[in-house]
Amino acid sequence: MTKLGVLISGRGSHLKNLMDRCSRGEISASVATVISNNPDAPGLQFPREAGIETIVLSHKHFATREEYDAAVVEHLKRNGIDLTCLAGFMRLLSPVLIRAFPQRIMNVHPSLLPAFPGLHAQKQAVEYGAKITGVTVHFVDEGLDSGPVILQRTMDVQPDDTGDTLADRLLPIEHQTYADAVRLFCENRLKIDGRKVLIL
Repeated sequence: MTKLGVLISGRGSHLKNLMDRCSRGEISASVATVISNNPDAPGLQFPREAGIETIVLSHKHFATREEYDAAVVEHLKRNGIDLTCLAGFMRLLSPVLIRAFPQRIMNVHPSLLPAFPGLHAQKQAVEYGAKITGVTVHFVDEGLDSGPVILQRTMDVQPDDTGDTLADRLLPIEHQTYADAVRLFCENRLKIDGRKVLIL
């Protein structure tokens, strides 16, 4: 069974979604460890209540991003993690972490990349006047939201949408799309061919 490591910074809705789907057998995996850079992250309650190993690695205790990521790598490797899932982890990863797990780090982003990368993608879409937006799950590379796309799903932007209302409507699609991508990984059905991710 695939062992997942999940990195969080906040409320942990993506973490809870993955935990629930693993426990129901929808994904042939288990969340083996959770790491947060934020000791006050509300999402820490979910793995703690479920008896999942949970650690806080505050980035404030490390001199550089590379030193922090090296500590994350050490913990993930010690736990034999097969796939690392970023779940609202509000830190850019350095090459130290990305190169330790090539094509084995996934992220979900609330836009149709390459449109609206970075923070507040929903607000960016509304302010730009986009008519359609959506969700992207991608493998993480050394750029900003620039890794190979695994899955994308679309949704109309309503004329009265705000960044917040759009975010609320997108979240269930994010949960489903992320879970589907993780499931495909666990079933060994993803093959990377340059920029393309083929679903076998």
